[in-house]
Amino acid sequence: MSGNIAGLSLPITIAIITAGAYLIGSIPFGLVIARLFGLGNLRQIGSGNIGATNVLRTGNKLAALLTLICDSGKGLIIIIALTYMMASEIMLAAAAVASITGHCYPLWLRFQGGKGVATGLGVFLGLDFMAGVLICLTWLIVALIFRWSSLSAIVSYLSAPLLIALSAFWRGEEMPLALIYGVGIMAALATWRHRSNITRLIAGKEPKIGRS
Repeated sequence: MSGNIAGLSLPITIAIITAGAYLIGSIPFGLVIARLFGLGNLRQIGSGNIGATNVLRTGNKLAALLTLICDSGKGLIIIIALTYMMASEIMLAAAAVASITGHCYPLWLRFQGGKGVATGLGVFLGLDFMAGVLICLTWLIVALIFRWSSLSAIVSYLSAPLLIALSAFWRGEEMPLALIYGVGIMAALATWRHRSNITRLIAGKEPKIGRS
């Protein structure tokens, strides 16, 4: 699939991939899992976010873990599937941006979604496993030190373009510019989605992980 799908032109191929990645990324697993576990409407709990961190505020660690796995898994599976079909770098970049956009602005939730952290981590692991692991470790280290999920997300996302570039350099490969640009867009979007958290962090009012 390096050029087209079933003879379609490159722009149409990218459009199809973008739409598909957006729709998969927009699946609100947090809301679904919270309902299945009888935890109520996640929109009315804690921050009102649909991600794993807010599910954890219900006190149900299993539900939070499943949300984390499903949200990251949908990002990962999109990239793995496209890689298996030999998608080009620009197609992967488009899918990466579309998947996190879908999670942040899902059509079926009136474009009021999550912040794309877990979905993004899954995407990073799919794009470049070594860089993805380092990005996840960055999240974990910041979380262990400061206990702020939002700060961990922002730092790990902002580190992603650099870590993907360094990973390619380490392997002696050509710099994946399309992926770096795509990941940069993802980082900008994730930072924008955390703007209220940034305000609370500056004011010293951001809740710690596991607290409401």
